[in-house]
Amino acid sequence: MPIGTAVHERTFRLCESLNYREWSGYYCVSVYETHHEHEYNAIRNAAALIDLSPLYKYHVSGKDARKLVDRVVTRDMGRVAPGQVVYTPWCDEQGKVIDDGTIQCLAEDSFRWTAADPTLRWIAQNALGMDVRVEDVSERIAALALQGPTSARLLRKVAQADIDSLKYFRVTRGGIAGVPVEISRTGYTGDLGYEIWIPWNDAVKVWDALMEGGREFDIHPTGMLALDVARIEAGFLLIEVDYTSSRKAVIASQRYSPEEIGLGRLVAFDKSHFIGREALLEERRRGASRRLAGLEIDWTEVETIFEEAGLAPQVPSAASRVAVPVYAGGEQVGKATSSTWSPTLKKMIALASLSSSQAEPGTTLQMEMTVEAARRKVGAKVVPLPFFNPARKTATPPA
Repeated sequence: MPIGTAVHERTFRLCESLNYREWSGYYCVSVYETHHEHEYNAIRNAAALIDLSPLYKYHVSGKDARKLVDRVVTRDMGRVAPGQVVYTPWCDEQGKVIDDGTIQCLAEDSFRWTAADPTLRWIAQNALGMDVRVEDVSERIAALALQGPTSARLLRKVAQADIDSLKYFRVTRGGIAGVPVEISRTGYTGDLGYEIWIPWNDAVKVWDALMEGGREFDIHPTGMLALDVARIEAGFLLIEVDYTSSRKAVIASQRYSPEEIGLGRLVAFDKSHFIGREALLEERRRGASRRLAGLEIDWTEVETIFEEAGLAPQVPSAASRVAVPVYAGGEQVGKATSSTWSPTLKKMIALASLSSSQAEPGTTLQMEMTVEAARRKVGAKVVPLPFFNPARKTATPPA
């Protein structure tokens, strides 16, 4: 049975919908109101406060900490300086992705590693013989995401930290409401935003300070439904939706390499060794058979199939995590893994896993859509990712 997160006593009072889901054994708010419209608008137009405490978090420290992290992940950790954050996948020996997450370099020999799935055993197995300490700090460190265009102004008001000089994918130490915190300029929305790392027992104090100080910045507590729409707009992957962890895959087609899910740029072949390197080198020589791509759905065709059914055009307000086939000339060439109506772009968009030959921007395809239990096809054009990428996301100092 799920339990409450570090700020459950606050989120429960605010969750008018009582619409929760389970995330890593915790109660997680899906939507605070009956609809996620206001929460999504906070991400794109104001400030959204999101409880990320259920993330798995590991602290890797000691003489060989950097060596261990560098061995497991595909990025070159030898180039990562204290105060820097990297996003990276990590693979099994066959070069297939186990998971992806962020790693914060807190000091020369100290790293905080986040993951969607439990990863402690994999890290520990690869630490054998090394002078390193690996700790699961998931229940000791809470995390809050503060995302949106007014998030920097809010933090300037409530945080004792140098927000103006904090660059994209960097982390700094500071304080909020007398609580020592670490603030990273990271997030899962593709917008200006921050993630705040807090001692678990002090998380409510920080939540209260952000909510109270954020009134003038139109802060909204925000749940997973709004976050799902934003992360698709940003082209961000969701494990077990856009790809399957190789540890959970049961057939070969469920196993993905970094190149196949758009993360090939994060593989440092020039470093001496990492798990899966030889298999990935072989894939690079022969080429990946499929690729991640963005799709823009032809809304005129959507209107047509609804009109033929005698209905007004409509799409679910919540993002879909159900995979649907994608076709070229009547032949299936892949699948759309996540799709949504984008309120900002005023378009229906999708992330898709496509045959490499069909994944070039500008390619015209068809995506399956079901209307009144009848399976139909609508036009879909391949477009570059991300769909939404505002300059404010990386601007320093933040606007």
